[in-house]
Amino acid sequence: MAIIVNLDVMLAKRKMSVTELSEKVGITMANLSILKTGKAKAIRFSTLEAICQALDCQPGDILEYREE
Repeated sequence: MAIIVNLDVMLAKRKMSVTELSEKVGITMANLSILKTGKAKAIRFSTLEAICQALDCQPGDILEYREE
């Protein structure tokens, strides 16, 4: 099972930089990078909520399930 993180796609759609998202959400650039590259093992609902609020999107816009 693979969970794909489409954070880059949403950032491009909203024309927002990673730096700007980092400032709005209050998460470090390093942690955003880990999430963006799909290397994160978990994400807090509070973090996901803040990202969705900042990007004006739904969790399903960021996270996608694909069978391997």
